Amino acid sequence: MDVGGAYGGGKAGAPFDPITFVQRPQVILRAVCLLFAIIVFGCISSQGWQPEPGKKGVEVCLYNKNGNACNYGVGIGVIAFLASIGFLAGEYLFEQMSSVKTRKHYVLGDLGFSGFWAFLYFVGFCYLSNQWGKSEETPVGTSNMQAAIAFSFFSIFSWAGCAWFAYQRFRQGSDAAFAPSYDADPSSVPGGAPYSSYPVGPDADGGYQEPPFSGSQNRGPGDFQAPAY
Repeated sequence: MDVGGAYGGGKAGAPFDPITFVQRPQVILRAVCLLFAIIVFGCISSQGWQPEPGKKGVEVCLYNKNGNACNYGVGIGVIAFLASIGFLAGEYLFEQMSSVKTRKHYVLGDLGFSGFWAFLYFVGFCYLSNQWGKSEETPVGTSNMQAAIAFSFFSIFSWAGCAWFAYQRFRQGSDAAFAPSYDADPSSVPGGAPYSSYPVGPDADGGYQEPPFSGSQNRGPGDFQAPAY
């Protein structure tokens, strides 16, 4: 089924314009989410684990020596990174989706995942901030740990923005699906007019008329008279 404008997308099969694509708010916000995810898991992975003094071969997480905090930050960052790539590919393919149902499923998936990941980043920000406040000062890794916390906070709004755009798409698609059809009322078509009935002649409603010569045709043999001279 060929669609045009369903769920905020253009008509399927339209030529791809890279300039227009990179200027779309959804694409820009996805790129921001991708960048923030790299910073979060990159900072924790690079200097989040440091050797524990006095114990050879043992590394501890700088977030209050809580390994779960480091694992949580890296986990949500890596998944957000992969999801951002997937959604960027989805944005590229969105214009080529000719099925309204396929677009609807994509928009709902975007809405659910983005909203859920914004919540996970909020939990991560609170968790990492709490553990960092209880941590001892270290000569290395401090800036990285603080950067991971800061960009976890920024990621809350970037993913929430993605969820908002997905919600707007869903609203637009729903409104289009339940829009009144012009087929129901011909007078609603611009420039149109209701259908008129077939014109009826002036004698259409008149009574029954006797056919001509009906009197002569109904006479019997005895009713016929000879003319007088």
